[in-house]
Amino acid sequence: MDLNTITAVSRPQTRSELPVWTPGDAWLAGGTWLFSEPQIHLTRLIDLADLKWPALTITDSHLSIAATCTISQLDAFTCPPDWLAAPLISQCCRAFLASFKIWKTATVGGNLCMSLPAGPMISLTSALDGICTIWKAGGGEQRMPVADFVTGNQRNRLSPGDLLRQIDIPLPPLKRRSAFRQISLAPVGRSAALLIGSLDGNGALKLTVTASTVRPIQISFPGPTDASTLRTAISEEIPDDLYHTDIHGKPLWRKHMTLRLAEEIRAELLGATPS
Repeated sequence: MDLNTITAVSRPQTRSELPVWTPGDAWLAGGTWLFSEPQIHLTRLIDLADLKWPALTITDSHLSIAATCTISQLDAFTCPPDWLAAPLISQCCRAFLASFKIWKTATVGGNLCMSLPAGPMISLTSALDGICTIWKAGGGEQRMPVADFVTGNQRNRLSPGDLLRQIDIPLPPLKRRSAFRQISLAPVGRSAALLIGSLDGNGALKLTVTASTVRPIQISFPGPTDASTLRTAISEEIPDDLYHTDIHGKPLWRKHMTLRLAEEIRAELLGATPS
């Protein structure tokens, strides 16, 4: 869609060239949502393409994902063999249920900044203990867990002019065993519940609940847990008003599916029979 209110496009090549943020500005990365509907409040786009951030970088401590990394780049990434959680990457990429055109354009950072409950990059990066680096509008940086970055349906901790620079995934979560569950009301519908579980070498279980809730919820267990303990913990940690509601699923159904999928994950990771 043409954005006929835009009067200027800025193309900075370094952080120092980023223009002073003013009302009517918008960051442009993939633009798959930006160009999908009228944006009559916008007058200037700040194109991030010329910043040329490396899409994916492995260091001794983490995997760094640039906010401008596309879904297709992430999906094509070849992970080291000891990253047992690597299948989560393709599983979450396919939870987009989007065309190859979207995959080649949509960005990881854009998905986080849209902060939709069903954002699969939110699911992936929060489950892997991802840390956001935010360039603050007034200078400096702020770092925070992805699970804290998203605060609700289309709400996050960005202030006007703040820019999500990257998401760093520590290496230890990438080496954990993992289990993935996702469900939609329709075969190619938006995720109504997307849960990821992981198990470390000491038997500690972590469950990340997304899509069914308005923001990511993480529940940790120090060791093997039974079905009753799991169900109680979910009920205590996720009050009914945190379950999302829209045409893709009502809260009561989302809650039921969250409990069911969580038990499937527990059983898979612990080698138990689902209760």
